[in-house]
Amino acid sequence: MEPWAYGAAVALGASVLWTMSGPQRERPLVGEASAGPVEGSALGRLEASVARDPRNEEALVRLAQGYLDARQPGLALVLIESAPASLREKIRVRHTHARALIDEGRDGEALAVERRVVDECQIPARSLAPEGCGDATLLVLALRRVDILRELVAMGIEDAQANPEESLVAYENATREARLLAEP
Repeated sequence: MEPWAYGAAVALGASVLWTMSGPQRERPLVGEASAGPVEGSALGRLEASVARDPRNEEALVRLAQGYLDARQPGLALVLIESAPASLREKIRVRHTHARALIDEGRDGEALAVERRVVDECQIPARSLAPEGCGDATLLVLALRRVDILRELVAMGIEDAQANPEESLVAYENATREARLLAEP
């Protein structure tokens, strides 16, 4: 092959690489298609809200929940674990943290976090509820989650999603109800 042909091939290859290396647009971590009920643009607004005020509990919980709904528990964990310590100790943040740990396949850690939520929210009737425990739904969800996680951990299941059959048995064991009928 002639030397000029090698030069032309090198020039052609260099021009193809130069064309391919042109500017590209930024791509979101969570795509619009995988965002589920919370659209990608809504996640962007939530991210901007947390960036403006990193100490806003409501914004942090909503963004973490948005990541969980978009099936991105790792992003939710990083968000919560990098939040200020005073915010990480809030009841609703810990409850969301437990959900992220479950979705990440860390049931043992999730059980410990959720137990703390239940312990702090179960108070004597005459006491004032700690901040964040005023929502009865949160306590009911936390109690149910602790029961299910306790069964999963007792069965040796660390990742419920990786073991669906065993997880179903644990769920049924944790949610089983007994009814007594009194005969007249």
